[in-house]
Amino acid sequence: MFFTDRADAGRRLAAALRHVATEDPVVLGLPRGGVPVAFQVARELGAPLDVIVVRKLGVPYHQELGFGAIGEGGVRIISEDIVRQARVAREDVAAVERAAQEALGRQAHRLREGRPRVSLVGRTVIVVDDGIATGATAAAACEVVRAQGASRVVLAAPVAPPDAVAWLRTEADEVVCLSTPRAFRAVGEWYQDFSQTADEEVVALLAEAGTGTPAPAPRLTEVEVAVEVEVDGGALRLAGDLTLPQGGGDAGAVVMFAHGSGSSRRSPRNRAVAAALNEAGLGTLLFDLLTPSEEADRSNVFAVEPLAGRLSDATRWLRSGHAPTAAIGYFGASTGAAAALLAAADPDADIGAVVSRGGRPDLAGPRLGDVRAPTLLIVGGRDMTVLELNRQAQAELSCENRLDVVPGATHLFEEPGALDEVAELARDWFTRHLENTAR
Repeated sequence: MFFTDRADAGRRLAAALRHVATEDPVVLGLPRGGVPVAFQVARELGAPLDVIVVRKLGVPYHQELGFGAIGEGGVRIISEDIVRQARVAREDVAAVERAAQEALGRQAHRLREGRPRVSLVGRTVIVVDDGIATGATAAAACEVVRAQGASRVVLAAPVAPPDAVAWLRTEADEVVCLSTPRAFRAVGEWYQDFSQTADEEVVALLAEAGTGTPAPAPRLTEVEVAVEVEVDGGALRLAGDLTLPQGGGDAGAVVMFAHGSGSSRRSPRNRAVAAALNEAGLGTLLFDLLTPSEEADRSNVFAVEPLAGRLSDATRWLRSGHAPTAAIGYFGASTGAAAALLAAADPDADIGAVVSRGGRPDLAGPRLGDVRAPTLLIVGGRDMTVLELNRQAQAELSCENRLDVVPGATHLFEEPGALDEVAELARDWFTRHLENTAR
């Protein structure tokens, strides 16, 4: 079964849930993609709509193994058996829980905009997502909903693999899934349109559901289509794609992407992050630090000092013409993160913020202590070697910094929802630190 988009999936899912309408249910959407589906379900069933914001708690160094979950309202579910068997120290439990609570709070604040949660006490609750891959988040949501007082939990999704559905039937009172294909690889394969759902869309749908009248279209900063540019990298010209908010030279902030390990400006992962930044009104510049011939020699990928020099040259080029008053941020991936930190360590760099995705900040060596820009390190929980290198590098930073671990993610963040979390973390860091810092 294929779906046109999330609205189509929601309407079809609502038809399969009509028998629950007599139970006066509450419909909860898992953000972000589950909310457009849940909106259609709630509308068809005449039920109130809300979001269910949860965070799974993963065992350090083995993040795919969850030892609990947290939810809004102080809900905390811990499996003491797993904590004991995995030999997780109490201080590690507290650290994982603290980081998850901060992330949960940020997301809930963005999506709720001050609205109170719908009470679930004694209610039948329908938890809706746009699809299920592993089922870990859905299972955590079911646990949290029960802890918040639900009398019955119905889990609903348009598509999921058969084994996940079988397991989730032990977690929910009822599972409604329209399609359970055996040849399941990713949720998005079963949609014609599986484009990213923005926070603004979630907020608008929750507002519309709450008032019964269509909410005004979310006010997004209009962003021009990316244009191809030739970036001055010092001794050579580098191909790039520049996207600026309308107004061009009046752009408030621009994030420059420093790719690593031979990745180019066409990297789908970095372009996905750039799209999230553009939606938030930030400009972006994706460009190739290496020429095609240079990429053929793998040693160039680890020559972080020359790469940092090119990034600095490109920054001066950007400031001299396209964005002379903009605050500049660096987003570095893999070895590109070391280049970004080296460039930011220059006393004259004037960089507003740095974000590293699966980076090698350790390659910046003793210059880490010279970085003054607030720095966010993002690493996958299953990327064990890189995680340890980031912890060591973080200890060398003297600037404002934070290390965020994406549970269950490997080096390329290919797991469902992992790259979305990277984009959210990067967006929040840049908007917080680059806002009102234009020159």
